[in-house]
Amino acid sequence: MPSVTYISAAGSETAVAGFAGDSVMETAVRNGVPGIVAECGGSLSCATCHVFVCADSVFPPMEDLEDDMLDGTAVDRESNSRLSCQLKLRDTDIRVTTPETQV
Repeated sequence: MPSVTYISAAGSETAVAGFAGDSVMETAVRNGVPGIVAECGGSLSCATCHVFVCADSVFPPMEDLEDDMLDGTAVDRESNSRLSCQLKLRDTDIRVTTPETQV
């Protein structure tokens, strides 16, 4: 069972167990992790699940729609920005940082 560690903009960490195949966003919402709003519920039509992927966590490259949605984040995107609804858990542990705000 993979673990997801969510690091807040202030530096506090929340680690939760997830299920392979679920998204980083679904795992946060299901476990009440602060910092992930997920207004659209994972349908890739908002940018309120923006995260910064830590260097030790690897995901497949983003697709064009996700790339376009990241231009609308409340906090400026960075080179490691992703939408957590598009990040599927596998058998490895994941670490992401949430921005200081999503809206």
